[in-house]
Amino acid sequence: MAETSVHYNEDHEIAEQRLWRAVIASTVQEWVRGPLRRQREAEQFLFHNDKDYRTVCYSAGINPGNLRDRLHKIRARTVAEARVLASKN
Repeated sequence: MAETSVHYNEDHEIAEQRLWRAVIASTVQEWVRGPLRRQREAEQFLFHNDKDYRTVCYSAGINPGNLRDRLHKIRARTVAEARVLASKN
């Protein structure tokens, strides 16, 4: 019975991590391609909301600093690409 309990706990933790990872993925998707209001809300959460952001990342089994570093790189690349496009017009 103890072994069944351990498996249940592991399965529950994995399911919970998947749920929180889906939340993060959805937020990133809204930041990139959502309506303007949702983009701004996602940007606020991903880059300026430290407490909730960290809680969600840890719940997802993701290092919040590493994720934020990657998001900063995406944002910098996107801004650079937009500047190149604007300079061609």
